Amino acid sequence: MPARRFIVTVVADRCKECGICIALCPKNVLEKGNKLNWKGFHYTVPARPEQCIGCRLCEYNCPDFAIFVVEAEAAKGETVWARQA
Repeated sequence: MPARRFIVTVVADRCKECGICIALCPKNVLEKGNKLNWKGFHYTVPARPEQCIGCRLCEYNCPDFAIFVVEAEAAKGETVWARQA
């Protein structure tokens, strides 16, 4: 049986740099990014999406609904923007 893969999407302009998702991830998939969003926060980035096991602890615990995890054919991490700055 092939390993399950996931797309980890971070909506950068919703992130407020609380770090809950980073702290809860059992596989160290997420980390604080270098760039700022329009609110002035360093948004989380999916640095190692290939390590994601799909537990969705990041998604379920994000107070700003800034992270989404979906099963996919290939592992992928992406950062998207909900609005144009």
